[in-house]
Amino acid sequence: MIRDKEALEKQRRDVREWVEKVAIPNEDRVAELNEVPQDLVDDMQARGFFAWAVPEEYGGLGLTTEELVLMAFELSYCSVAYRARVGTNTGIGSESLIVDGTEEQKRKYLPKLAAGEIVGCFALTEREAGSQATALKTTALKKGNHYVLNGSKAFITNAPISDLFTVFARTDPSDDSHRGISAFLVDRDTPGLTVGPAYKMMGQSGSPVSEIHFENCEITPDRLLGGEEGVGFKTAMKALNKQRIHLSALSTGPAMRMLDDAAKYSLERKQFGHPIGDFQLVQAMIADSHVDVAAARTLILDTARKRDDGIDITLEASMCKYFATEMCGRIADRAVQIFGGSGYVADYSSIERFYRDVRLFRLYEGTSQIHQLNIAKKTLERIGKTGTVRI
Repeated sequence: MIRDKEALEKQRRDVREWVEKVAIPNEDRVAELNEVPQDLVDDMQARGFFAWAVPEEYGGLGLTTEELVLMAFELSYCSVAYRARVGTNTGIGSESLIVDGTEEQKRKYLPKLAAGEIVGCFALTEREAGSQATALKTTALKKGNHYVLNGSKAFITNAPISDLFTVFARTDPSDDSHRGISAFLVDRDTPGLTVGPAYKMMGQSGSPVSEIHFENCEITPDRLLGGEEGVGFKTAMKALNKQRIHLSALSTGPAMRMLDDAAKYSLERKQFGHPIGDFQLVQAMIADSHVDVAAARTLILDTARKRDDGIDITLEASMCKYFATEMCGRIADRAVQIFGGSGYVADYSSIERFYRDVRLFRLYEGTSQIHQLNIAKKTLERIGKTGTVRI
């Protein structure tokens, strides 16, 4: 749902201009420093990038899902590090609080997240609890007037720079199902919370990811998200449903960038006296890539509109995440092929970096294989009830 087309179009053009004039020229600098420099962060704060998804009553812009997706297409056209720096505040790092936080919790944290004054992160995954999130071992046990957190989280985006951690822990050790899991809001300076060093990763330089450790970390009951035990897993799924649409859009921006760069290169690079874009096998890769991008955009926007209309999009969100992330990987591979040696050598193009960066998309927020299972399950349920996938 787009509330004001003219205003949104202006905002979209402003983001595109910033990406082209500021973000892309600084991509090598971000990669070399392995961080988004503070001057660029300040610029993104001033432009309201951190505020996109936060409701207006808490200092945000309150973008609808469709509006957020359109902004994500634009911002993710540049290095993955930029959208990662903003993305937790506009997505998974704030969404649990938005959907299930108490009024007091929202008023305490959401204005700061919207302003970019603090960074939030989503601490669900553990080394032995990834695709099976209900297998998490971190506990939050009641002791007097406090909860005591013990355990570790792994692969948490922005953990090294986060100020607010949405932590999922088991409050009922006797219940190993999702009903024993609760969510908590934990500040970085809470005694007993330590953040590990940033991982050395295959790609995504400038996007810090690390482990989080809790050792007898005492938190007060007012940090229980929503003030209710046992609903943390439901909160996580609500947040992930929206975030999977968001991530799908964030996976489509890099695909569009790689397609643009590869197509431009095919018009410039000559072999046998002709631009390689004249050759049918190169044209086939460009055609397949353009169809992939167009299909992803259409699926994502359709799903975003359904969510804005209050329709259950659990199936469609999985379809978006699965298709868009796999699509992005296919285009990365084709782009390297079109660039040839110049696509493999970092000195000559950004394709080598994107090829490594986008590989992670198919792993986090549900691997492709988990989404295939989700899609099949939901499809069979629908067929069993209605006899057709037609709507």
